[in-house]
Amino acid sequence: MRAVPTWVDQVHDRDKVEQCIYDLAFKPDGTQLIVAAGNKVLVYDTSDGTMLQPLKGHKDMVYCVAYAKDGKRFASGSADKSVIIWTSKLEGILKYTHNDSIQCVSYNPVTHQLASCSSSDFGLWSPEQKSVSKHKVSSKITCCSWTNDGQYLALGMFNGVVSIRNKNGEEKVKIERPGGSLSPVWSICWNPSKDEHNDILAVADWGQKLSFYQLSGKQIGKDRSLGCDPCCVSYFSRGEYIVLSGSDRQVSLFTKDGVRLGTIGEQSSWVWTCKVKPDSNYVVVGCQDGTLAFYQLIFSTVHGLYKDRYAFRDCMTDVIVQHLITEQKVRIKCRELVKKIAIYKNRLAIQMPEKILIYELYSEDAADMHYRVKEKIIKKFECNLLVVCSQHVILCQEKRLQCLSFKGVKEREWMMESLIRYIKVIGGPPGREGLLVGLKNGQILKIFVDNLFAITLLKQATSVRCLDMSASRNKLAVVDENNTCLVYDITTKELLFQEPNANSVAWNTQCEDMLCFSGGGYLNIKASNFPVHQQKLQGFVVGYNGSKIFCLHVYSMSSVDVPQSTPMYQYLERKMFCEAYQIACLGVTDLDWRELAMEALEGLDFETAKKAFIRIRDLRYLELINSIEERKKRGDSNDDLFLADVYAYQGKFHEAAKLYKKGGQESRALNMYTDLRMFDYAKDFLGSGDPKETKTLITKQADWARNIREPKAAAEMYLSAGEHMKAIELSGDHGWVEITFHKAGRQDEAVRVLEQLTHNAVVESRFNDASYYYWMLSMQCLDIAQDNEEKQDTMLHKFHYFQHLAELYHAYHSIQRYTDEPFSSHLPETLFNISRFLLHSLTKESPLGISKVYPSL
Repeated sequence: MRAVPTWVDQVHDRDKVEQCIYDLAFKPDGTQLIVAAGNKVLVYDTSDGTMLQPLKGHKDMVYCVAYAKDGKRFASGSADKSVIIWTSKLEGILKYTHNDSIQCVSYNPVTHQLASCSSSDFGLWSPEQKSVSKHKVSSKITCCSWTNDGQYLALGMFNGVVSIRNKNGEEKVKIERPGGSLSPVWSICWNPSKDEHNDILAVADWGQKLSFYQLSGKQIGKDRSLGCDPCCVSYFSRGEYIVLSGSDRQVSLFTKDGVRLGTIGEQSSWVWTCKVKPDSNYVVVGCQDGTLAFYQLIFSTVHGLYKDRYAFRDCMTDVIVQHLITEQKVRIKCRELVKKIAIYKNRLAIQMPEKILIYELYSEDAADMHYRVKEKIIKKFECNLLVVCSQHVILCQEKRLQCLSFKGVKEREWMMESLIRYIKVIGGPPGREGLLVGLKNGQILKIFVDNLFAITLLKQATSVRCLDMSASRNKLAVVDENNTCLVYDITTKELLFQEPNANSVAWNTQCEDMLCFSGGGYLNIKASNFPVHQQKLQGFVVGYNGSKIFCLHVYSMSSVDVPQSTPMYQYLERKMFCEAYQIACLGVTDLDWRELAMEALEGLDFETAKKAFIRIRDLRYLELINSIEERKKRGDSNDDLFLADVYAYQGKFHEAAKLYKKGGQESRALNMYTDLRMFDYAKDFLGSGDPKETKTLITKQADWARNIREPKAAAEMYLSAGEHMKAIELSGDHGWVEITFHKAGRQDEAVRVLEQLTHNAVVESRFNDASYYYWMLSMQCLDIAQDNEEKQDTMLHKFHYFQHLAELYHAYHSIQRYTDEPFSSHLPETLFNISRFLLHSLTKESPLGISKVYPSL
């Protein structure tokens, strides 16, 4: 914790006489500060300490002020026995009096009821009532405070008693401090935290003690000795800290449990009052000599990180160890100010004001979170940085490094040329670990804890802010004071590359060539010498393990899962398949794995492709790779053919065919296209008009047509391929005997076969078949007319005649079905129109089987 003075003012009257400041109150939004100074109420602007307006209305010293939580009113109480209520516009609207001087005032946080306390009584006033209800007390009231829910009012008295009253002024609990009237209760305050299960009251008395009580009157813990007479105790808005001032002329910071953490500011006189600005880390103090000082408290982050374990300070006195992968947390209560934390493997070191505690894990389980005390070094140390190793603690003091055993014995010491800016344990055997040290003059050293001599790795022109070494210890990343990330080859001292806008850097612990750095609101990931990949991220990168990046933002550590797709594709573009596989192992999607597998396969890196396909369980491609490996074992080394097989599996058939042709395996291209039924492309790979190959191709094409139920096309192809038996078999299966005769050149025989089929169909009342056969007869006649000019007129006449019969039998089929079967799919109107068509068509004789008479039963 560090206190930075923001502004200071000295309050005087017109005669330059110092005016004692007895009380302070913030406007709830924190923009204004109300000050009780002399016989005036002063209003300050908290941003710059400007006095906005002095308020006159009291005739004597103003002892107390308080602001309502709704921000509409504030009140002031004075030695002139009066209470004045002011509006937020700084106008007095009401004044009432007590019989004695007013000692303290407090607004109810819920009902905005005002409690005003004097030496002999206290009063309760609310905007809804005109009168003030007053209640007598047996001792002088010095301080008062409402509970968070506004149900109870605690009164601190000069006789050492704390009286807890309800809203009506009735006493419910009475707390008597040891010492009685010798220990006047001078300041009390309820903890405003909403996380506490009970209402907790902090009591500061002039027995120089700080104590805590529940609403029931039960004391929490033991009294805390202060060493001074306390004048004011006040909580932070969230109740995590307490500020306390008094006769020791300083303001101190305590935990909510009363553990002293440090001094906020020292003054020249008693500090009568101290208050915390709402929802902030600003503290204002008022002194006997009129000094009004405004401080900003800066709570530095005290933490340590080793791989996936992160230890940090909480509430200044506790240490929380967090496993960043499992999200497990364990709290170690130190009950003292934690000054430094260091963590390494199974060791945890915690520095407190008078000692250093060394903890170890109970077991070697990677997920174990149970720590126990291993050693205690009971000695006060002043150091800037602290690191812990397996058997040693390393203290950094400006330019000096000291190596202590866990017993506190100094074993070694190193003196540097410049201030030490950064130190990190980079691993090693127990008792012989290596340290990476960065200096302000730009020098970077490696130190082994068992060696007195430091090794200079390199020296740069700018100061070091952050360091990290790659997994194999070959590369060094440095962030300098210009926010530039510089990466060096440790062996050659060569600067490999540099990137701007960096505030912290970390190498990936699982991949040699990957690092990340943060800065400017962005997370930057860089693989090898490829361009940086950016994504938005607030905070500081402190670790990079696999696909997880550990980022510290303000006071919280978080692990961010970062897909490694971008660097993987960067390697793929360079055909660096092994490196791309290593990156993919850190964490990529299934689609990225497939892309890597395909690229490696096309690049003929079968080992990488095989491992990638195993990841996504693609058995089809694994079978292909195994077949290629078997062929390679048999001595086949034609890469064109291997790649052609790959393209064929990927569906890139034309590319595959070109490579088959290039490799002298045109038959494989022919077989591929034939299997794919792409016969037009297959013809391009027929060997120089070889009739045997042509016949085979046409036969396969016919087989395919037959399989997809295109028998006519198949029959035609069989005939063209010279497979007459297959054509006859297919024609017989489908009743196409006439085709057989026709193709054999026996057209008359074909006509007689069709006429016989037609006659049989009519006799068996299969008029639809008869129609079809007549249609075929007509087409047969048309074919004969085309081939034989002598019979052309006769055949054309028969063509029209058979077409006419085909139409008649087709129409009569519906009528015959209607008369012979119980149901019909035609509407009566349709049947009627069919009958009309038949009557008009049958002008002469009726064909065989067609009857104009409806047979009745």
